[in-house]
Amino acid sequence: MRGQAQGAAERRNLGTSGMWDFSTEPEFQAKLDWMETFVREECEPLDMLFAYTGAPYDVHNRTARAILKPLQAKVKAQGLWACHLGPELGGPGFGQVKLALMNEILGQSSWAPTVFGTAAPDTGNAEILAMFGTDEQKARYLKPLMEGDIVSCFSMTEPQAGADPKEFICKAWQEGDEWVIDGEKWYSSNARYASFFIVMAVTDPDASPSRRMSMFIVPAETPGINILRNVGLGGPPLSDPHGDHAYIRYERVRVPADAMLGGPGEGFKVAQARLGGGRVHHAMRTVGQCRRALEMMLERAVSRRTRGRPLADHQFVQGAIADSAIELEQFRLLVLRTAWIIDTQPHGAARTAIAMCKVQMAKVYHDIAQRALHLHGSLGVSNEMPFVKMLIGAEALALADGPTEVHKVQVAKALLGTAKAAPGLFPTEYLPARLADAQARYAHILDKTTESA
Repeated sequence: MRGQAQGAAERRNLGTSGMWDFSTEPEFQAKLDWMETFVREECEPLDMLFAYTGAPYDVHNRTARAILKPLQAKVKAQGLWACHLGPELGGPGFGQVKLALMNEILGQSSWAPTVFGTAAPDTGNAEILAMFGTDEQKARYLKPLMEGDIVSCFSMTEPQAGADPKEFICKAWQEGDEWVIDGEKWYSSNARYASFFIVMAVTDPDASPSRRMSMFIVPAETPGINILRNVGLGGPPLSDPHGDHAYIRYERVRVPADAMLGGPGEGFKVAQARLGGGRVHHAMRTVGQCRRALEMMLERAVSRRTRGRPLADHQFVQGAIADSAIELEQFRLLVLRTAWIIDTQPHGAARTAIAMCKVQMAKVYHDIAQRALHLHGSLGVSNEMPFVKMLIGAEALALADGPTEVHKVQVAKALLGTAKAAPGLFPTEYLPARLADAQARYAHILDKTTESA
């Protein structure tokens, strides 16, 4: 077990980490130091423990409670629980920049977010419950979710439509004082463990795309919720019992009228409020995963030899390390800048920056993980190292919360919206025209200079 001073020192000495420069508050610095050691020594072992025994998201599982609850209690004692929520929503209100620095550490362990109360999809579900829920909904669902006593499921994408709301067909209609939900949903994460589902369904098929759908809170014990199968994330066989992403059929599921989250036709609005924050939080944690891959690359380079020299002495290896460090630092600064915009600018100002993060995180994660895998040779492609899982995770990030291509289009449209057409036949940077303008501007000096010569 590494001591706190040693663990923090290792992180600072990595060479690419500038996280310590972004906050000068001693109290917050101390929290980061504590998190650094806690994640390495307490959370990372859970990744291995649960990888082959199944993910104990079921908080009623005796083993899960025995392991997770004491760790979560330590986090709460440090005032670091559920830090994604602002004070107006019941959280500590650190702001997005500090949250980014924290998530950079949490991202190194797949179980750290659960231990710190920031695991998806619960984070996003807590945010929209806090923003759009009634007092009764908050008391019944948000409070135990915030305490870590239950987990939840966000059920939006569909097998024939993916994340395109224009193609959704799962529908809901009113019968008396109840809503009836009928249709299928795909890749509904944590459904097998969830105490409740937040389901998006079409309630007005003739309305505009942004007004067709509504959100419903559906308790897990409601009759008619049929999990057809639980899907894993690449690799494991179809019979793998640990898949966490459900293919669900809602068969005339009945919920009371007050089960709607937000108003009728506000499903898209609620989803966007949820997904925007989720995208930047994914990016924050991806920084931590990339840093972990780079650490493994560096260790391998100084540990193994080929052609009579350490790997670190070969220029191809040095190039891979340099490219990875530079790309990671660029991406990290993009994420921190985005967090700063969210903290300091009006609502919606960070939309394009968030889209940039969404696009870049999958590419940077993939490229760094692939280089680290390659440097480890046959061991890298085996199931005894985490690189294959990282590569699959990178592709999952390219699809989660909307595919990369959609966000590239969003970025391009935002930039094109600020562009102006050239006033004449040639571009404004057409050099002959620029030269003529410059000569005309300084003609009075040029003429006098010519005459005196």
